[in-house]
Amino acid sequence: MKKILILFFILFAFVSNAESTVVSLLKEEGKIVFIRHSIAPGGGDPENFSLKDCSTQRNLSKKGIEQSKQIGEFFKKNKVIISKVLSSQWCRCKDTAFHAFGKYEEFFALNSTFQIKFSGNSKKQAEALKSYVKKWDGKGNIILVTHYVIILKHTNYAPSSGELVITDKNFNVLSTLRTD
Repeated sequence: MKKILILFFILFAFVSNAESTVVSLLKEEGKIVFIRHSIAPGGGDPENFSLKDCSTQRNLSKKGIEQSKQIGEFFKKNKVIISKVLSSQWCRCKDTAFHAFGKYEEFFALNSTFQIKFSGNSKKQAEALKSYVKKWDGKGNIILVTHYVIILKHTNYAPSSGELVITDKNFNVLSTLRTD
């Protein structure tokens, strides 16, 4: 029993330390926060899905909706200044952004390039995202709700569902925070 209790306290201290590191970075402002959409069971989307019809896409589970709300609470509780919330046009990303932050803007540069029919957009999207960040004044923090493949491409980091990946304007990973 003592070993389990000690392990619990070590794990709690590690998680608390990771969260406090993220909060400190975000309080400095000028950070890019990639957020992989919250839990949406499965992988990819059906071949005939439509961006305009959420019923044809992979969507957030109930646990994913709760995870999104927890993400929003993290930012609210820590009084993190957000200058903009941008989301992929996929419903699971928009729903994550909505449940976490309420307001968001769609940004095509955050759309998934996982499936073959979208992979050709990768270079154009990457250039658009880099251009957007370059023009940003650095006030507050920018939230980017997107997909595994987009975060991996820009940061060389493989996030879990709902994970926050905090970077500088050059997409160098400064810290991460899992929310599951």
